[in-house]
Amino acid sequence: MFCNVISGAVLGVDGYIVNVEVDITNGLPSFDIVGLPDSAVKESRERVRAAIRNSGYVFPVKRVTINLAPTSVRKSGSVFDLPIAVGILMGCGIINLNGSAFFAGELSLDGGVRPVSGMLPMAMEAKAQGIQAFFVPSENAEEVALVGEVKVYPVENLNALVAHFKGKTIQSLTIDPTQFFNEDGNTYNVDFADVAGQTLLKRALEISAAGYHNTLMIGPPGAGKTMLSRRMPTILPNLSIEESMEITKIYSIAGLLNTKSLLMKQRPFRTPHHTASFISLTGGGKYPMPGEITLAHNGVLFMDELPEFQKKALETLRQPMEDGQITLSRVGGVCTYPSVFLLLAAMNPCPCGHLGTERCKCTDNETSRYLSKISGPLLDRIDIQVEASPVAYNELAKNTKSAESSASIKARVENARVIQQKRFKGEAIHFNAKMSTTLIEKHCKLGNVASDLIKQVFDTMSLSPRAYHKILKIARTIADLAEMENINENHIAEAISYRGLDRKYW
Repeated sequence: MFCNVISGAVLGVDGYIVNVEVDITNGLPSFDIVGLPDSAVKESRERVRAAIRNSGYVFPVKRVTINLAPTSVRKSGSVFDLPIAVGILMGCGIINLNGSAFFAGELSLDGGVRPVSGMLPMAMEAKAQGIQAFFVPSENAEEVALVGEVKVYPVENLNALVAHFKGKTIQSLTIDPTQFFNEDGNTYNVDFADVAGQTLLKRALEISAAGYHNTLMIGPPGAGKTMLSRRMPTILPNLSIEESMEITKIYSIAGLLNTKSLLMKQRPFRTPHHTASFISLTGGGKYPMPGEITLAHNGVLFMDELPEFQKKALETLRQPMEDGQITLSRVGGVCTYPSVFLLLAAMNPCPCGHLGTERCKCTDNETSRYLSKISGPLLDRIDIQVEASPVAYNELAKNTKSAESSASIKARVENARVIQQKRFKGEAIHFNAKMSTTLIEKHCKLGNVASDLIKQVFDTMSLSPRAYHKILKIARTIADLAEMENINENHIAEAISYRGLDRKYW
């Protein structure tokens, strides 16, 4: 007897439909799975066999063949346990399924159904294919219900599933995604006002947040670089429902979704350690999984002690920073992951961090070797370069309550983002940092004084075309923060001031 059960899998950040075809015929007893299964899928034979028997049903003493279509794509994981079991029970006449339904889940040996990763993108694709009924593990039920306008049946075990098809219906679950999204998820226990001094650094981070400009901070230890970086999410605009769903898909695939708060309501803030390999940053493995730059999508990637990272790891950032995505080619397939992240990097000016003071004992060679870990092409891709000066005692002694709060900075940032949304309506970008040359020419027109100023600086500093365009992008963001339609010489001058540290240190 032949049966077909609809399930799914994940490739990159998107789900795709897998037809679990079950054929039960007379012959020597066997249980085979074909369709490019990996070891975890092959092991489902033992889990399914034990789960069916321990649930009180007789496993067929026949030739059982399972085909996972499409057969051209490698299948991995334990997501097919439940649909395989359902197909076998259908072939034995225990379950009678009318209409199309989606099944996914891992089976325990006693027939229980365990959660799996990547359910949200699978459910979104299944809904797009017209499927309205979903039978998934209880722990995944609310996650699947986020796709909206579908019936989700939380399955505890095989017996409950069989009972459902015999009339003892499982209570379906329906969720309005905005129910979770509208819950307050943008409260933080840190604030920009907590950091004394560093007015210039705070201004640079405000511009960075407003235009999504990558930023490098250089300064001695303890100056506040890390403190301010960790407060960056407090001044970023709130996520839209579309951005939230996109991030939630990525975290579902990575198995990092918080079941207590299904939708990601805060922008990701990823802080990989400097010992991280290039694979952990970009993603990879036999079957590619998202790396740190993808987990930071629509959020912040903070790299502290930047020169301490492996040079190979740093160089892998160059292409994703430009393209906003990364393509991984591995044995298990080719995947493209989104990686639109805001890079915040912090570093010391020398190995000891006290360059130019009596405390510094570093030799010129040691300092040169330390700084050379940051290549010129990578520096050229970082929009804003700002120096963090040591904080004076008078600044520390001030009452921090008098400092500007994250809320007031965020209000200006959000206002600048609204201006950019109107500007780029109908375009494929959303903020100034991603403007193409054509858009720069359209939206960054300069007056005579501003034009003369940037021409003089271009010749004096021997700027690359990329650095020139980045100055214009930064100036456009500064003008947006000031709610000015045209870029003037003051905006250009401030933007130029954020492009000089590579000449000073490198």
